Amino acid sequence: MLFNDELAAEIRFLSLFNLASAQEGVKVHGNADPEMIEAARRLYGKALISQADGGYLTDLGIEAAEHVQRALTILTTAP
Repeated sequence: MLFNDELAAEIRFLSLFNLASAQEGVKVHGNADPEMIEAARRLYGKALISQADGGYLTDLGIEAAEHVQRALTILTTAP
C-alpha cells in the first residue's frame, strides 16, 4: 500500500477525535484546510464518520481511530 497525501490527511483527521468520549465529535468548517475538508468527505464515504463535514465516529470509525492513535503513540514515543 502506498502512503500518499490523501491517506496522511485521513490519518491526521482520525487523530483529532477524543476516544475517551463518544459524545465529542469533530466539525470541519468551510474555511478549514481544503485537505481536511476532503479528508472528511472521503472518511464519510468510507462510513468512518457520521457526516461529510465531520460529526461523530461510526463503530468502524472508532476502530480505525483507535488503531491510528495507537500507531501514532508508538511511533512518537522515544525508546
